[in-house]
Amino acid sequence: MAFHEVRFPAAISFGSVGGPERRVEIVTLANGFEERNSPWAESRRRYDAGVGLRSLDDVAEVIAFFEARQGQLYGFRWKDWADFKSCAPNDLVAAEDQLLGLGDGVRRVFQLRKAYASGGQRQWRTVRKPVAGTVLASVAGDPKIESLEFSVDLENGLVTFTDAPDLDVEVRAGFEFDVPVRFDTDRLLVSVESFRAGEVPNVPVIEVRI
Repeated sequence: MAFHEVRFPAAISFGSVGGPERRVEIVTLANGFEERNSPWAESRRRYDAGVGLRSLDDVAEVIAFFEARQGQLYGFRWKDWADFKSCAPNDLVAAEDQLLGLGDGVRRVFQLRKAYASGGQRQWRTVRKPVAGTVLASVAGDPKIESLEFSVDLENGLVTFTDAPDLDVEVRAGFEFDVPVRFDTDRLLVSVESFRAGEVPNVPVIEVRI
């Protein structure tokens, strides 16, 4: 997939609106009961970057970014300020934040992921775009050293340990991450007069599967 490993200006995405989207197919039966099913294993995020534009300089920066990505052609990184850590937003990332799996004495590669839990239910989200320098890892509660005891694939969110974790020990990690997205429009409509009058242009962005 065509993707540029560059982040949308974080200062502009800070003021954006958006979040997860689910697709649920609902069939209402003749007796009034419903059958519900979802073809998506994971949610998909949508955002509107236009809300974060505060000046004409911001507009110019977004136009340049849009042109460099050739509109919808190339994906890019997006910082979701409401959800960009393996922990709670106000907490510090720790090596034991998220369970990646259990060791088997052979497997050395683990996919980063984040759990969302509520009411006894847990939903896992695959994390493909960790932020460089933020990934912390531990095996059986023992913190590991990046570049010496493990490495991180920043393009796919894979953690590779130098030595395979022992059988049944917990492999955990903490990290910051971006969302892989693309523009969800082929054109940007910006009026300088309207912008100065307080009208915000629409700049839709949508998550892409990797």
